[in-house]
Amino acid sequence: MNDFVESVVKALVDSPEEVSVKEIFGERGAVYEVRVAQTDLGKVIGKGGQTVKAMRALMTAIAAKHGKRVGLEIID
Repeated sequence: MNDFVESVVKALVDSPEEVSVKEIFGERGAVYEVRVAQTDLGKVIGKGGQTVKAMRALMTAIAAKHGKRVGLEIID
C-alpha cells in the first residue's frame, strides 16, 4: 500500500523528490502520512478535496479486500 500511495502522489506533484510516505500502525489499522512540498499541497488535495477523497476511496477498497482499515493524511 505504501508503494501505491507514493506512486500516485508522485504522479500528481511537480516536485516528486520531496514526497515522503510514512506508515503508522495503530489499533484500528494503518495511517499513511504523506508529506509534500508546500507548492504541491493543492494538487494533492484537489478542488474541494476531490483528489484526496478519491485516493482515500481507492485505499479503502484495497484494504477492505484484505480485511484491513487504512487512513490517509496529507502533511505539508
